[in-house]
Amino acid sequence: MNFYSLNKQAPKVSFKDAVIKGIAPDRGLYFPESITPLPDSFFDKIEELTNQEIAFNAIHQFVGDEIPNETLRAILANVLDFEFPVVQIEKNIAALELFHGPTMAFKDVGARFMANCLGYFSKGETNEVTVLVATSGDTGGAVANGFLGVAGVNVIILYPSGKVSDIQERQLTTLGQNITALEVAGTFDDCQKMVKTAFLDEQLLSKMQLTSANSINVARWLPQLFYFLFAYKQVKSQGKEIVFSVPSGNFGNICAGMVAQKLGMPVKHFIASTNINDTVPEFMKTGEYNPKPSTPTISNAMDVGDPSNFIRIRHLFQDDFEALSENLSSYTFSDSETREAMKGIYSASNYIADPHGAIGYLGLKKYQEKHPNTYGIFLETAHPVKFLDVVEEVIPQKLSIPPQIQKVMGKDKKSIPIETYQELKDFLLSS
Repeated sequence: MNFYSLNKQAPKVSFKDAVIKGIAPDRGLYFPESITPLPDSFFDKIEELTNQEIAFNAIHQFVGDEIPNETLRAILANVLDFEFPVVQIEKNIAALELFHGPTMAFKDVGARFMANCLGYFSKGETNEVTVLVATSGDTGGAVANGFLGVAGVNVIILYPSGKVSDIQERQLTTLGQNITALEVAGTFDDCQKMVKTAFLDEQLLSKMQLTSANSINVARWLPQLFYFLFAYKQVKSQGKEIVFSVPSGNFGNICAGMVAQKLGMPVKHFIASTNINDTVPEFMKTGEYNPKPSTPTISNAMDVGDPSNFIRIRHLFQDDFEALSENLSSYTFSDSETREAMKGIYSASNYIADPHGAIGYLGLKKYQEKHPNTYGIFLETAHPVKFLDVVEEVIPQKLSIPPQIQKVMGKDKKSIPIETYQELKDFLLSS
């Protein structure tokens, strides 16, 4: 399997090179040369397969022979060592819980898969790889945990100062070893711009091997399609058309779900549910893409004004707006609507949703107003305890702290403040 740049001004590369490079020299995102649907028999008998078997069948064509089958199976067994339950909330509505991994966020799978792939590719190599990643919250912790102690790999995480939750910050600033956190005076978009600029800086690239662990990297992005297949396996017996509502920030997760659809997964529709950072909802109304500066909200992991992966979604549908609209709806919700949804879900179902999951729920409810006979699944992308202040302010219940979170609570934060790209560059060159 080869991967090509969506800007189409760079050579095609293998899976290995796409993972190591992160982004193409022409600043385009890498995209698989083809997506071959899985046989109907795979979906007919999916209930009989383990999660590891489902994942191997789904990812194998993209990895190709870059990783031996036995090694790939071992990587998947290591990555998928926790559950992905679909929890019924109310009639025709369920939550897909993606927070049962080591950092209690959906990004654990992609981060660990990429770390394992990069660890395999770096064996026997003398040059170290520097992983440069921007985070709006959960990516940083998941990447830090996934890459901690991986030989030959150094990780530099950029996060916006004061715009991630306390627990999220602790997860990316307290590990040490080969993990360094840079605290940026700005927004997530500023962090992401710095990362993308570094990948085009010839002086940097001549002195170090840079790659990214954001969802722009194919090894971080593609494994997210597993969740949707795991959910389909659990709800197939409902016998109804399935729709997914995905809390969306950088749009990697929902894009991976749409790849699962291209693989043949029977799904009727996707809903991209956003906070007031409404670049994509506006695009779905007007057909015009107008990125804007991001605005802080209580669902901070979605505070993205120029989502990187939306170009991949458009490409999946050959930039045909009508075809895209048949498969995707997008709605925007305010912080007050999010809080009311959290209250309503708890009151009706005794279920505690985090702010991102609540937005997914709202998007699903809005879609089902006109499509009431669908079975809707919204993604719970992070454990509510990661947004403790917001959740306990809204819901009359104290949350217990899970062991995954307790282990970082007593540790000291270590971060390096920066304001400009030049400061990032100077740090990288000095290290």
